[in-house]
Order: sequence, then C-alpha cells, then structure tokens
Amino acid sequence: MSKKASEFQEKVMPLMYSGKGIFKPLNTGKIDENVSCVREYIANIFFYTENGTTIMIDAGYNYPRLKEKMGWLGLDPAEIKHILITHQDTDHVGAVERDGDGLFKNAKLYIGEIENKYLTGEKRRKVIYGLYKLPYVTIDNEKRLVHDGEVFYIEDIKIECFLVPGHTWGHIDYLIDDRYLFTGDTIWFGADGGYSFINMLAEDNDLAKKSLAELENKLRERKLSPVIITGHTGWSDDLEFCFAHKDKYCNSWKKQKPVDPNAPYNGYDEKDDVEENVGKGYLPRAYDCRSQK
Repeated sequence: MSKKASEFQEKVMPLMYSGKGIFKPLNTGKIDENVSCVREYIANIFFYTENGTTIMIDAGYNYPRLKEKMGWLGLDPAEIKHILITHQDTDHVGAVERDGDGLFKNAKLYIGEIENKYLTGEKRRKVIYGLYKLPYVTIDNEKRLVHDGEVFYIEDIKIECFLVPGHTWGHIDYLIDDRYLFTGDTIWFGADGGYSFINMLAEDNDLAKKSLAELENKLRERKLSPVIITGHTGWSDDLEFCFAHKDKYCNSWKKQKPVDPNAPYNGYDEKDDVEENVGKGYLPRAYDCRSQK
C-alpha cells in the first residue's frame, strides 16, 4: 500500500495543512559530521555514520527521488545494511514496504516488539481519535525485534532503545552513542519549544504526553543532553526548548502560534531542496522564538 498511501498524502495533505506551520522538514543535507538527512516532502529520514559504518533511521515514504537525494550525500542505498524503525507509519517505512522500489531489500530492520504487532495484524493502526483505520503495512525484510531499555551494537555503534507509546503503541526512540536521540513522531517542535506530536495522528494523546515527560526524566536523571532529532520539525540540542510544552500536544486543527517564520506554507513543495545547497554548511537547529527576544 505504500505507493497509494504516498500518492494519497501528496495530494490530500497540502489541502489539510498548508499555511498552518505544522510540518517543518529539514532540507537534504548534514546536521553535523555524523548525521545527514534526506527530505521527502514533509518528512526526513536520517543517516548516522561512524568509523565507516552507516545506519539509516526510518525509511520514509515510497519516495521516487530517494536514491537521487542520497546520491547528493554520497550515500548508496545498496550499502545500507541496517535500518532503525521508530514506528510503522508509511511515511517512516514506505521504502521497505513490499510494493516499494526494493532499494533496501537486503537491509535488516530493527523495530519494537510491540510495534511489530501492527505488521503481524495483531493490532490495527488508528488515527483521528480512533475513527479511521490505516491500511495494513507489509514488509518482507529481515527483522530484529527490540524492546524498551535494550542496548545493542551495530559494529562499534551503541544503540539504546526507549519505548515512547502514544503516537503508536510501540513507538521506539533510538539513542545513538549517547549523543543523538532520534525521536520519529514523539516530539513536535513549535516556535516556542517542543510539544507532544500531532493530536489527530496519535493512538492516545494522554499516553503520548506522559511518555514525553518520562523520556525527559530519563535523560535528565542520567545527565544526558543529546542532540534531539525529530521526523518532521528538525533538530535541537537545547533540552529546555525540546521539552518546553511536554504537557501539551500540537493541535493540527489550528494555525500554529507563535508563528515560525521558517515553516513552509506547503511542506510538499520541495523547490528549495536542491543539490547545490548540500555542501553549504550544516543545517540549522529548529527556530526558537524565545532566543529572538
């Protein structure tokens, strides 16, 4: 279903979200010397490279320009052997769904043991307060199921798993080398800080807010201050900003206030995501209106 789902979103989502300042993807480029990303419409997929090993984080849409844009970064899909999946929504797994282009058919997927129940049919993904069921997702790749608190290594890269249910029942955030936290759809960055992700896309908004607060507590108790990287609204290394509104969610029914001047009117318009910009420095952190005062 990934092709149909991707095409459907490309047509319908701009009608729902344009002008609201909700989706603020990074353009294709690098956050720093270790982390790079590809923009796919309103979403980002990420690549972490250390000592010659590259791990992919989420697989994005079934996106026709993925191989092209990876090439801008000097990355070859055929060389990707490991993909960490935060959750099974089609804008995060489309490229590895059965009807995808097969760019990553030999890659091993890492997915939460609870999240995998969507793939086996034990659970059904629901949005809009449980009123709408999304199509089943089918993936043939080799999978390794992970669980909350698990620590494992890919080559010499350390990966720690944090279960953050709410957006989906088994959403996993990945802390890599204690330095980068890839949060998928756990956190949404507004101009005044982080919120729980979009309300109408959550399985349980109250649980999502609770999970976000618990995530912050875990980081602070261990005195960790990683770069926090989101699936749709960029990155920040300021914990105060990232968890500023952990008790609230992004209300997608309304135009976002305060306004983020960097938010595209239509996130599906990619005219400013061009190859010549990739080598012009690192991608900036998320806009923080508090720092402008």
